[in-house]
Amino acid sequence: MDRSRASGPLAYLITFRTYGTWVHGDARGSVSRRGIRDFGAPAIQPHPGRQVFELGQLRSPPVIFDQVPRMAVAGAISEVCDIRGWTLAALNVRTNHLHAVVAANTAPERIMLDFKSYATRRLRRDGLSRPGSPVWARGGSTKYLWQHAHVAAAIRYATFDQGEDIGGLRTFDETSPC
Repeated sequence: MDRSRASGPLAYLITFRTYGTWVHGDARGSVSRRGIRDFGAPAIQPHPGRQVFELGQLRSPPVIFDQVPRMAVAGAISEVCDIRGWTLAALNVRTNHLHAVVAANTAPERIMLDFKSYATRRLRRDGLSRPGSPVWARGGSTKYLWQHAHVAAAIRYATFDQGEDIGGLRTFDETSPC
């Protein structure tokens, strides 16, 4: 989709995590429960005691995907993009998070909610997640990509900068109009 700045971004980089895999106190830092952090403001600092407390508060064990659930999630996200008419330029479903680059005339928060909903339904339908157990952490990241160079960088990040290939779920569309 070739859009101008006046009509919206070219695409979005959407990232979200599986349930319980990055809690407050984690050594990687974290963001406040409100999900708000001013640009440049420091993350919540690591705190092993808080991390242990937070892990103890989980309603179910952290969700880690192996190959089969990752494929189910990838299929569900491709399906919702087809149904909604969104252009999926890149998708990388990892063991505890995913990155997608998608072009759509829809708010990225709505896209993320649809991704989570479709993926959860698919996981439950295929018997890969128990009914009532959370699959996804609250929220996620939605980055607006206004320039073609930013879209290309996001595609590279999502597909090639996530560590070793863990089973062929790194997909991207080099011909994407984004």
